[in-house]
Amino acid sequence: MIKNATRLLTAAATAMFLGAAPQAFGQSGMAANVPKGPLGGPQAYVIDSARQIVKTPFGLCVRTGYWTPAAGVCECDKDLMPAAACTLAAAPMKPAPAPAPMKPAAPPAPKPVTEKVTLSADVLFDFDKYALKPEGKTRLDDLVNQIKGIALEVIIAIGHTDRIGTDAYNQRLSVRRSESVKAYLVSKGIQPNRIYTEGKGEKQPVTGNKCMKMGAENAGNRKLVDCLQPDRRVEIEVVGTRK
Repeated sequence: MIKNATRLLTAAATAMFLGAAPQAFGQSGMAANVPKGPLGGPQAYVIDSARQIVKTPFGLCVRTGYWTPAAGVCECDKDLMPAAACTLAAAPMKPAPAPAPMKPAAPPAPKPVTEKVTLSADVLFDFDKYALKPEGKTRLDDLVNQIKGIALEVIIAIGHTDRIGTDAYNQRLSVRRSESVKAYLVSKGIQPNRIYTEGKGEKQPVTGNKCMKMGAENAGNRKLVDCLQPDRRVEIEVVGTRK
């Protein structure tokens, strides 16, 4: 029954292809629009729209009228083909190697921390001076001990003055104060290239309008000098990552 069914389907396929033969062949007798097989010749098996070989309910491939033993494929005519030709095709494919286990993601890098320390000029320096006082050195020693707890990136030292005196004089004084702080920190083992200094002169007071209309704007006005004390300062900002 299987062979009879195959013959019937083959005959039907042959009739279908032969019926189209007058249109498929040109004057030269060569196939013009006949579907091509994997070897370039006419299609030896009936294929569906998905380009798959049509098979009977019994698993037999449906041949066309162009089928010959030479056009056979392992999927349909294994028995007619050399054993070696189908051995490789029948061999099971090796499973793909399992992907290597992913390494755990590295913990995020610690974010830099910023600590800002404001040191009063009255603690670091005498009025109108830039040489460090003993009390100022003690404060800087404490700061150096704090720095040991972080991976240092930079220290920013900004000097400031009050408004007594000319702008040019106060600018130079503020720079000298910040440079005095840097020199002392370097003497305590801080790398010079890690310390940035700058002077702001009298440009950034913190007293606001508190000390206005207090008399003569000079060093002899002790009341004014005392009121402007918060403006005479050195701000030190430490940037680094905690260990």
